[in-house]
Formats: sequence, structure tokens, C-alpha cells
Amino acid sequence: MATIEGRHQRNHLPAADRRDLDRTIAPHTVIAPHTVDITPHAETARPPAAYAWALARIAIGWVFLWAFLDKTFGWGFATPADKAWIQGGSPTTGFLKGTADNALGGFFAGLAGQGWVDLLFMLGLLGIGAALILGAGLRIAAVAGGLMLVLMWAAELPLTTNPFMDEHIVYAIVLAGLAMANAGDTLGIGTRWGRTALVKRLPILK
Repeated sequence: MATIEGRHQRNHLPAADRRDLDRTIAPHTVIAPHTVDITPHAETARPPAAYAWALARIAIGWVFLWAFLDKTFGWGFATPADKAWIQGGSPTTGFLKGTADNALGGFFAGLAGQGWVDLLFMLGLLGIGAALILGAGLRIAAVAGGLMLVLMWAAELPLTTNPFMDEHIVYAIVLAGLAMANAGDTLGIGTRWGRTALVKRLPILK
């Protein structure tokens, strides 16, 4: 109230007196700096779609990872114990041999049982599955997984239940969507992974 009254009284002074008054009080006037709120705010709530993409990422990641585990240890779901990879079994032979009568069967059947094919296939299952579940390296996982799925689709041509579409193509499309949607940032380590020096230098690793 005193400040308002003082300003009111100053406004009624002659101009020369107001200038003298201003020169008198100016050196003692402290202007409070404009305060900026630097308190970190809570992370913006993610839309429901982000969680749907994240769940799809984890689910497909588990499909790849489980295939690796079952083929490696022969847990009896798709791979009997005596045909496990650690027992000397070939993880690719059963599938590739079964494509011998298909359109590209000659090519794929010829790859069955080769050590380098088994190794690449198993490393692909493990790497893609781990990347999807963790939410890091989705771009490479999408490319590698998409390529693997398209090759498996090609090995089964011609399809018996659809002219051209099956789950391999659907999964490949979803993998591309996961990478483009940055699905690893939700329920995953994608955000922290993207801040690392390695990923900043090589964005393809995001």
C-alpha cells in the first residue's frame, strides 16, 4: 500500500521534482531478476498407442528369443531334446528340407544343415529377440528380422492358404513399424540407448 501511495504522490509532483526524485532513488533501486522455473517436470504422459507398440515389440521379441532357446536346448516344444543345437542337431535342417518341393526348394534345401547357415540363423534369432525385448537397436533388428522373415516366406512359396500373404510378411511389416515408431522408448531402454555416444555417432544403431 505504501508503494502505491508513493507512486501516486510522485505523479502529482512537477516534472523537475520528479526527475530529482528519480535520480535520488535510482541508485538504490534493485530490479528483481526474472525467475525461470528450472525444476524438472515429469515426463509427458505417453499415448496409449505407444504402449500398444511396446507390447507388440516385446511379444514379437519373445517369439524370436523363444525359438532360439527351444532350438538350442531342445525343450520339447518345437525341438526334441535329442535334436537340440547343443546336442549337435541342426536348427535349420527340418524347415529347409521341408521346402524341397516348393518353387525355390532346390535353393533352400541345399542350405540345410550347413554350419554357417545354422550359426547365422541362431545368432539372428538371439540378436533380434534380445533387441526387441530390450528396446535397443530396433533399426538393425527390423532390417535383419525382416530379411529373415522374407526368406522364410520365399522358401514356402507357393503358399497353400493365401495367394501371397502370410504371418512372415505381417511380422516383417510390424518390425518396420516398430523401428519407425521408436517403440523401444516405451517399456524399454530405447531412450537411454539413444543418448549414448555410440548411437549418436552411428544413428543406425538406434
